[in-house]
Amino acid sequence: MTELLNKALKEASKLPESLQDELALQLLDDIRNEIKWQSTLSKEQDKLNKFAQRAKTDSLNGKTKKIHLDEL
Repeated sequence: MTELLNKALKEASKLPESLQDELALQLLDDIRNEIKWQSTLSKEQDKLNKFAQRAKTDSLNGKTKKIHLDEL
């Protein structure tokens, strides 16, 4: 555990139990959301890598066309 998290938990331990429980629920919710977010990013990164590889292959095979931003 990091020093900062340890410090936060130590400070939280000074609060009434009802507030400690509220903080704990918020923290657990944040942790679950962070885990989901990291999982989503990981999955999407695989897709992006596949798209990038396909774009590179298409470019090398002459299947792409240069355009300017104002043409999009």
